[in-house]
Amino acid sequence: MKQFTRQEKFKILFSFPVIIAALGYFVDIYDLLLFGIVRIQSLNDLHLDADKVGTMIINFQMTGMIVGGVLWGVFGDKKGRLSVLFGSILMYSLANIACGLLPQINFGDKAMIYAWLRFIAGVGLAGELGAGITLVSETLPKELRAIGTSIVAGFGVLGAVVAHFTVELSGSWSTAYLIGGGLGLALLVLRIRVAESGMFKSVKENSKIKRGNFLSLLTNKTLFIKYMKCIFIGVPIWYCIGILVFMANQFAPEMGITKIDPAKAIVWTYTFGSIGDFASGFISHLLHSRKKTILYMMLFTALGVGLLLFGGTKSENTYYFFCAWMGLSTGFWAMFVTLAAEQFGTNLRSTATTSIPNMVRGCVPLMLIGFDYLKITQSVITSAAIVGVIVFILGIYSVITISETHNKHMDFVE
Repeated sequence: MKQFTRQEKFKILFSFPVIIAALGYFVDIYDLLLFGIVRIQSLNDLHLDADKVGTMIINFQMTGMIVGGVLWGVFGDKKGRLSVLFGSILMYSLANIACGLLPQINFGDKAMIYAWLRFIAGVGLAGELGAGITLVSETLPKELRAIGTSIVAGFGVLGAVVAHFTVELSGSWSTAYLIGGGLGLALLVLRIRVAESGMFKSVKENSKIKRGNFLSLLTNKTLFIKYMKCIFIGVPIWYCIGILVFMANQFAPEMGITKIDPAKAIVWTYTFGSIGDFASGFISHLLHSRKKTILYMMLFTALGVGLLLFGGTKSENTYYFFCAWMGLSTGFWAMFVTLAAEQFGTNLRSTATTSIPNMVRGCVPLMLIGFDYLKITQSVITSAAIVGVIVFILGIYSVITISETHNKHMDFVE
C-alpha cells in the first residue's frame, strides 16, 4: 500500500474534482429534500391536501429519479462523466426555479403541475451523486478513495440542513426553491474547470469495448446479482428517510405526541447524517473493509429503528433524538455508493453507480404503498415495523454476501 505524507493527503482529498463533487451533492441534497421540508407548507398555501397530494408528489419525484438514474448512468458511460455533471444540474436547477414560481401560475391542475415539476427535478437530481462519486473514485488513489467519497457525501448531506434554514430565514418556500435553482446554475459555471476521468478516456478510445449497456446488468446473472445486492444494501437508508422521517407526523397520534414536524425530523436526520458520512470513510480506512463498516452501521440503524418504534417514544424531542440516531447510523450511504462504484468495470461504472442509488430512492414509492396498505388493518407502528423487517433482512444478507472491494483496483472492464 502506498504511503502519503500529510501534505499529499490534503492535496489529494481537497483536489478540485472532490470539491466540485461535494458542492454538487450539497446542491443535489438541498433540492432533493426541499420538497420534504416544505411539503405541508407549500401544499397548504396552494390549497392542496398535504397528505394525499404530498404522497403522490413524492412518488413522482422518486419515480423520476429511477428514470434519471438509468438515463444519466448510461449517458455517463457513453459520453463521459462530465456530460452528466453538466446536464443533470441544469435540468434540476431549472425545475426548482419553476417550482418557486408555482404561486404565480394561475392555470391548470396545480397538483399535477407540481408533481410533474418534481418528476423533472427527480430525473435531473438522479445524475449528480453517481457521476460525482464515479469521477472521484476514478481520480483518487485506492488508498484514499473511501475518505474522498465520504468527504463528498458528508459535506453534501448538509444541503438538507441549509435548505431547512433557508426556508426558515426567508420565510417563504417558493424563495427557497428559487435559491436552490440559483445555486445549481452558479455551480454549473464552476464545473467548466473539471477534467474528465483518465480511466474513462482510455476505455473510450477502445471501440471494441461496449460502454453503458444497462441491459447487461439485468441479463448477465453475475452482474444482476451484484446489482441487486447493491440496491438492497441501500434500501434501509431510504426506509428510514422515506417512512420514519418524511412521514413522521403520521406517527404522532399513535405515540401520544401532540405534533411531530417532518421538516425538523429531516434536519436532525441530515445534521447527524453528515457526521455519519464523514465517519464512515475513516472507519472503512481503519477496518480495511467496506463490508464491515456498512454491516456494523446497518445493525446500529436497525437498533435505533426498533427503539424508536417499540421503545416507548412519548415526546417530540425523543422522536427527533432517534432521527438523529438514524442519521448518524445511515452514514454508510457514502460507503454504499463507493462499494457500488468499485463493484463494476469502467465501461459500466457510471451506469451502475448512477442508477443504483436512484433505484434505492425509487423504492420509496413501493415502501409507501406497502406501508399504506398495511395501515388498513394494522397500526402505523406495526405497518412501519413490517416494512422495516423486510428491508433490513435483505440489506444484511446482501452486505454479508457481496464481495469486498477495499483496495480494489478500478482500472478494469466488464
